[in-house]
Amino acid sequence: MSDALTTLLAEKGTLLADGATGTNLFAMGLMSGDAPELWNEQEPAKIKALYKGAVDAGSDVFLTNSFGANASRLKLHDAGHRAFELSRIAAELGRDVADAAGRKVIVAGSVGPTGDIMEPVGSLTHADAVEMFHETAAGLKAGGADIGWLETISAPEEYTAAAEGFALADLPWVGTMSFDTAGRTMMGVTSTDMVNLVAGLDFAPLAFGANCGTGASDLLRTVLGFAATGTELPIIAKGNAGIPKYHDGHIHYDGTPELMADYAALARDCGASIIGGCCGTTPAHLETMRKALDTRPRQAAPSLEAIVEALGAFSSAGDGTGDDATRPPRKRRGRRAA
Repeated sequence: MSDALTTLLAEKGTLLADGATGTNLFAMGLMSGDAPELWNEQEPAKIKALYKGAVDAGSDVFLTNSFGANASRLKLHDAGHRAFELSRIAAELGRDVADAAGRKVIVAGSVGPTGDIMEPVGSLTHADAVEMFHETAAGLKAGGADIGWLETISAPEEYTAAAEGFALADLPWVGTMSFDTAGRTMMGVTSTDMVNLVAGLDFAPLAFGANCGTGASDLLRTVLGFAATGTELPIIAKGNAGIPKYHDGHIHYDGTPELMADYAALARDCGASIIGGCCGTTPAHLETMRKALDTRPRQAAPSLEAIVEALGAFSSAGDGTGDDATRPPRKRRGRRAA
């Protein structure tokens, strides 16, 4: 039997994922330094409201509030022993919302990095990383998640360990990395490297791609890099809503709903078939993204110059592959600022 994500993707062609978790929870009162995952138990109504906001805005897929629900991150809040439980609750709340949606909505169990650096650079062993990912994935599956959703990974070793964790839990999954250092991840992975990494996994993801990073323009350049390899796996684009700015004691993102609508349509044209937003993306952004995907005709893949014209300049001259021959003009459109 086909998994729920692949089935829905075959039916619709392009899926809208959700927006930010942290941005929206901070707006609900979460304090900096608090563990969002503890709200699964303490503030379940707010977590359901987070999920429902994405569903009501038109998302086909939403991520659970379990990004940091692993033993390593939770131990900072004296909750390292609760990774399975908090992951399960996150998925149960999501299942309730999805089942009440009146249409097919995918519950994707969010799985973030452990927060530790793996051997040989750091001290986290492969076996320990696999077990942490397994525990989280098993909790998400027990709570009713349709798939696991690995995100914001930088190191290939950690991506591989997560794949093994999902395999042990027998949970189908997708996985994204964050390309935030001149077209590469913090650990030096390029778009082509990621395609090769995914192709070599024994328990491969259903889809792969990029999330977060340094802005929508950079993320789409990475998506073009994925597509250029000829990969047949569905590609995910989950970019930030503009650029972060510090104002009145808080981080704000300057991407308008109109900018994110342009981003969504361009992401589809670049080759992505699962498109959402990351930091700064609210239901208001998702509504315009939904409308853009539903009403704008598919176009040919945009040039780098067209991406810059629509979304703003890249943060670096090259995409990390060493081929900087085509360097688009560094200019911005005035409506970028919120």
